Amino acid sequence: MASRNDRERPGSMRIGVFLPNWVGDVVMATPALRSLRHHVGAQAHLVGILRPYVADILTGASWFDTHIEYDRRTLRGVCRLISQLRRERLDTILLLTNSFSTALFARLSGAPRRIGFARHGRRALLTDALDEPRDGRVRRPRSAVDHYLDVVGVLGCPADSPRPSLATTPEEERAADGIWRQFGWTAGDPVILLNTGGAYGSAKTWPSARAAELARRLAYQQFPVLVLCGPAEREAARAICRLARHPRVVSLAEERLSLGVSKACIRRGRLLVTTDSGPRHLAAAFGVPTVTLFGPTDPRWSDNYHPAAMHLQRDLPCIACGQRVCPLAHQRCLRELSADLVLAAIRQLLQQTDARRWGQAG
Repeated sequence: MASRNDRERPGSMRIGVFLPNWVGDVVMATPALRSLRHHVGAQAHLVGILRPYVADILTGASWFDTHIEYDRRTLRGVCRLISQLRRERLDTILLLTNSFSTALFARLSGAPRRIGFARHGRRALLTDALDEPRDGRVRRPRSAVDHYLDVVGVLGCPADSPRPSLATTPEEERAADGIWRQFGWTAGDPVILLNTGGAYGSAKTWPSARAAELARRLAYQQFPVLVLCGPAEREAARAICRLARHPRVVSLAEERLSLGVSKACIRRGRLLVTTDSGPRHLAAAFGVPTVTLFGPTDPRWSDNYHPAAMHLQRDLPCIACGQRVCPLAHQRCLRELSADLVLAAIRQLLQQTDARRWGQAG
């Protein structure tokens, strides 16, 4: 059996990491995961603890030796998770989540060290409780990237870069190859990706009529347009294609959807236009230029340090309200982001990244 001193060396530790529940947050956690892996080395055993629906985000990466998928909605799922955690005999659990429940699961796992932010009454469940920066009683806006780096920083992990990174698998790339062939595209075609929704709520959704106008005008400028969607957004993607009325505007609505396939499609896109949702962060991880349409959210909380990104947001009294559904029932924050405004941003970003090859949109 290993001695206590052996188990305390970074290279011999068994570390569990509770990952965030949102797609974009998992991507923003990758600088912390990368830093952790590099710091503890290949001899440490790292266990990712995550919800099943975000598992595909990390396929192709090598930060974890194994992972545990869990469902906390049922007593059976909770008991199974605690049993799995105890079998892992973890030395340390890092909580990149902020919930009370995950801190409780960490405490019940038997791990002697539990590191995370002291929010939602969980300070007593943590051995290393971090306090968020505040201005008086108000939390200071800061990127989730920095939040996660602070957690792994307790173990002495230096941050090599705050930029997210992801990988794809050969299977994911083959699936994306099939989609490109289906639409008659080649690897060099300047496909513009369009994402108008998000799991957060309707307040983040860019109206389909605006999206269709943008897609049609891009298509007339010889840009193929691929409308992205999740399972709950298929009809919205179909509606955008119907309204655009152009053969170069197509969608993933009829495809077998997965986060892995979305990753591979986004990786080969020329530029992404998106709301503040998961695809925005997937694009940042692959260095794809991105125009993000912000409405109810404050960009400071989700800065992913992407150098080829532009943010569009209206100057309104109600901006960045943080609500899932517009409380004023007008959603001016996104409705007033016109196709003209987005086209101007696309033009500028294309000029900055490779104007001589791709020309201008507009």
